[in-house]
Amino acid sequence: MNYTIEKVTTLIGARRYGDKEANISFVLTDSRSLCFPEETLFFALKSERNDGHNYIPELYGRGVRNFVVETVPEDWNRRYPDSNFLKVVGSLEALQRLAERHRDEYLVPIVGITGSNGKTMVKEWLYQLLSPQMVVTRSPRSYNSQIGVPLSVLLLNENTQVGVFEAGISQPGEMSALHDIIQPTIGVFTCLGSAHQENFPSLDAKCREKLHLFHDTQAIVYSLDDEVLNRCLDEYDYKGEKLCWSAKDEKAVFYIKSIEKKDVETTVTYTWKNGKEAQYRLPFIDDASVVNSITCAVTALQLGVTPAALGERMALLEPVAMRLEVKEGQHGCTLINDSYNSDFNSLDIALDFMNRRPDHKGRRRTLILSDILQSGDTDKDLYNKVAFLCEKRGVEKFIGIGEGLLGQRSAFRHLGKKHFFATVNAFIHSDVFANLHDEVILLKGARQFGFDRLTELLVKKVHETVLEVNLNAVVDNLNWYRSFLKPETKLVCMIKADAYGAGAAEIAKTLQDHRVDYLAVAVADEGVTLRKNGITSNIMIMNPEMSSFKTLFDYDLEPEVYCFRLLDALVKAAQKEGITGFPVHIKLDTGMHRLGFDPQKDMDELISRLKHQNAIIPRSVFSHFVGSDADSFDDFSARQFALFEEGSGKLQSAFKHKIIRHMDNSAGIEHFPERQMDMCRLGLGLYGINPRTNKIINNVSTLKTTILQLRHVPAGDTVGYSRKGTVEHDSLIAAIPIGYADGLNRHLGNRHCYCLVNGKKAAYVGNICMDVAMVDVTGIDCKEGDSVEIFGDHLPVTVLSDVLDTIPYEVLTTVSNRVKRVYFQD
Repeated sequence: MNYTIEKVTTLIGARRYGDKEANISFVLTDSRSLCFPEETLFFALKSERNDGHNYIPELYGRGVRNFVVETVPEDWNRRYPDSNFLKVVGSLEALQRLAERHRDEYLVPIVGITGSNGKTMVKEWLYQLLSPQMVVTRSPRSYNSQIGVPLSVLLLNENTQVGVFEAGISQPGEMSALHDIIQPTIGVFTCLGSAHQENFPSLDAKCREKLHLFHDTQAIVYSLDDEVLNRCLDEYDYKGEKLCWSAKDEKAVFYIKSIEKKDVETTVTYTWKNGKEAQYRLPFIDDASVVNSITCAVTALQLGVTPAALGERMALLEPVAMRLEVKEGQHGCTLINDSYNSDFNSLDIALDFMNRRPDHKGRRRTLILSDILQSGDTDKDLYNKVAFLCEKRGVEKFIGIGEGLLGQRSAFRHLGKKHFFATVNAFIHSDVFANLHDEVILLKGARQFGFDRLTELLVKKVHETVLEVNLNAVVDNLNWYRSFLKPETKLVCMIKADAYGAGAAEIAKTLQDHRVDYLAVAVADEGVTLRKNGITSNIMIMNPEMSSFKTLFDYDLEPEVYCFRLLDALVKAAQKEGITGFPVHIKLDTGMHRLGFDPQKDMDELISRLKHQNAIIPRSVFSHFVGSDADSFDDFSARQFALFEEGSGKLQSAFKHKIIRHMDNSAGIEHFPERQMDMCRLGLGLYGINPRTNKIINNVSTLKTTILQLRHVPAGDTVGYSRKGTVEHDSLIAAIPIGYADGLNRHLGNRHCYCLVNGKKAAYVGNICMDVAMVDVTGIDCKEGDSVEIFGDHLPVTVLSDVLDTIPYEVLTTVSNRVKRVYFQD
């Protein structure tokens, strides 16, 4: 995109304040992602919990001079000289309008993709199928929302020969705006499922909303075998070409004659418009991949890919990495793995992700990048842009792999350390590779360069059992609970016990990035670990120890105070250090009878002691509901709340400054929204478990391992220690490298529970050992090395906790630290 500020003003119908000349090449909606301030136009978007107008002073200080606003700052010409403010009625609508007008400039085929599942997979595979013969502009990652779609469409440029964009909705009435922005010429409907169904009265209603994307497309790709979709399409009276596919109806435009699955590949035989038979081989066998490949095949053929070329390219399709993975590497390195594709836009997103991760060790930020293919730019123009991006994003060490980068090494002359290699193999055998240590490394490469070898060599070799932590799910859970809160209500997130086993440092980085008000841990040492990992957010210490006062002061950790003995000792320690006004959090006991001041008997004395010193100051006052997760405790909860209001009200009346009051926990946020007061505390709900229903909201943690060995055991033999696991018939038993030392409770053994092997239930046989467990995989199609899910996306952790007659907290927090954590985000 490249527009003058005058042109932008006209396109979005704004009133302009300021007369500074400017060329706009970048649009920004998140202040944390600023890279090119001089050419950036910031849209100050408003939401229930945030307001982009609040970030104007910060962005101006960082060099931004062009803003789209709903309210022009007072005295703007004095406070923000040499700037332009474009005033509009709605900033989001203006962003969408700009993208719509930008889209009008391009008379190229545009594919618009919607559906309940598979949108990103279809988009990425279409890119792989089309890019060998045309320049494709596509949505970055899963940019399919009301904000993501306009940002995607604004990527269209003079080189684009076809655009491929996703459109996702969660509410009625959202698709109309996305249609106007994308203006697709070919529509793709992947499938119809249950995602976001809670916001629609019926499946038909959701289908009809999605069909708005295809209002005036020339053609639509869809499954003739989907009854609901076909019924809605008939009602919609679609006028374009119906490119339907079917495995049942020979009259379908794309008729699937057969689908043959082998060990590692699927062969699809089909007929296309002319009736001629053709086929392609797909290097995947799961049903979702097969269906997505069919959708891609129909779309690619419509766009001019020949059946022969389709067959060649389908066989080369690569897995789609829809996530950025963070892994512990060799020699003190941290790896950010995004090595499945390489293009300029996804490089910018990955570098932004690396930049926004605080690194307490001050390690060098290193980028290992392969040639970028099918960009549409000349190598000279492309790598000049890449080099400039690396400078702006703070890359301190650059390693380029490929003939293109090798030939344009002069473009990177302004970077500090840089190295170039023709192949991955040459890099692996170099001193540069051997000397990688204490660095944060982003791996970004096209798969054909063999970056999977780099990942294998650089990842720290540990236990084959891993805990995968979905950072996007953490954010989704955070936002789900925020939806119950008033915009002004603050939130403290509990990340004690190493973030319920998920890893406190990475979870804290994500929460800090999403601007939660407080983090809370149990003891001071947990807070120190967070500070040493670059966490600057307010941190509350729920169980401070007398020996930790100096640590609290040194690391700005705010303790809970629950008794007079702790209060007096803390005041004395602070006074000795010459500290005044150190924030503390007063705990009241309203019925838990664990810790806290009595809200009726202790308040006068507490206020007196607080008033007769100035070393500490009450920042908040809080208490705990005993049973907000069950309706049967509602009367007791009401008495608790009345006691808290009495005690906290008395404390507040004694001080002029605002004291934050909070009592709602995860269950209370949902059950008692009227009692949210000034702040709420989010614990188990943040990790995806609804404490009121014991149901999964968005799964965060998935514990996985692999099959070490398969063994045939005859009927009557036993498995494991003490001969507890007798098999009643000839069985196939798999050994998996996880045991009670990893957190797999021994009470799950002897067929009391199961794991999932290739999606099938496999019961634990015999006693679970310290490092190994055995499971019955009789009748399950599996082999050594296959993945095993202990709990996660497909086997809720609540299944295990119910079997153990305990709570999900216990299962999550007992996952051993020797189990490697792998973090990812979409």
